[in-house]
Formats: sequence, structure tokens, C-alpha cells
Amino acid sequence: MIVVRLKNLREDHNWSQNDIAKYLNISQRTYPYYETGGRDIPIQILIKLADYYKTSIDYLVNRTNTKWPTQKSFSFNQKELI
Repeated sequence: MIVVRLKNLREDHNWSQNDIAKYLNISQRTYPYYETGGRDIPIQILIKLADYYKTSIDYLVNRTNTKWPTQKSFSFNQKELI
């Protein structure tokens, strides 16, 4: 669940919910709702959280179990784009 991952990542970095709210520049009352599933998390917030924790949005929203993504290079044929 996203709420479990958010809480675990926050605790792994020894931050309080208030610390994260300040980092995200949101109300101190808002972040706990994200962590408990009481509110949907806006994409801008997910991006900031993924950047801070150096993980992917896919990991945060349970689309993958890979916590630390590796940088991949993609190659494609220009004709594939047409």
C-alpha cells in the first residue's frame, strides 16, 4: 500500500510528518491524510517525494517493488516514432 511505503520511507529517514509537510510546503494537517490514505496525493507531491527519497513514483504507488531504480538508457529506431 502507498500509505505503508510513505510511512516507512519517512521513518527510514528519521523525519516526522511535520518535517515532510514543511519540505513539501503543505499544511501540517494535510500530510497525515496522505500517509493514512485519507486524501489522494497530487502528482506534484508524488514527484517531490520520489525525488527526495530517490525512488520512483511507481514504487510509491505500488506499481513496482523495486525501491531503488537503476538508470536505464533506452534506444529506439526513429521509424518506430512515425
